[in-house]
Amino acid sequence: MARYVALFGSINVGGNRLTMAELRAAFEAEGLSNVETVVASGNVLFDHEDRPTRGLEEKLELMMRQRFGMRSLAAVRSRDELAAAIADNPFAADGEPNLVHTLFLDRDPDPDQFAVLVADHAGRGPERLAMGPRALYIDYAGGAGTSRLTLPFIERRMQCRGTARNVRSLARIVAKLDASGQDRE
Repeated sequence: MARYVALFGSINVGGNRLTMAELRAAFEAEGLSNVETVVASGNVLFDHEDRPTRGLEEKLELMMRQRFGMRSLAAVRSRDELAAAIADNPFAADGEPNLVHTLFLDRDPDPDQFAVLVADHAGRGPERLAMGPRALYIDYAGGAGTSRLTLPFIERRMQCRGTARNVRSLARIVAKLDASGQDRE
């Protein structure tokens, strides 16, 4: 069995209210094991037979639609992929951990679309952007809550969906993955 994390987008915002207990129960009903939630915003650790994460994403997105009537992105990553989202983020070293984010995408970013995003955002704020594998790295230097670089702005230009986590939250999730992995040994 492999250990994964599912990072859900749009949970507990707007009308998409869902308790973490409901989410854990849904995972268990789907036959997933060792289900835990981390930070009450749609981060779920679970065990599943080793397989490509895209198939797990599709399974979990379908589960959310069928069980809860929610269209939510499920970005599934392994422990190593999540750790790389911190290590490979070029802004993690000099940015504030709560302002530096990884935006997990449902596919690899297209360089041409990324160029459009950068051009359209030029002059709109102090944010820094870089591409990664199935991700964008963002430094919300002036604060994410007041930024004009919003998720809808990014998704329209990149023509894909995403869900973001800051470096501080990612580090907590990786630590939890490490601790739960040791508990199973």
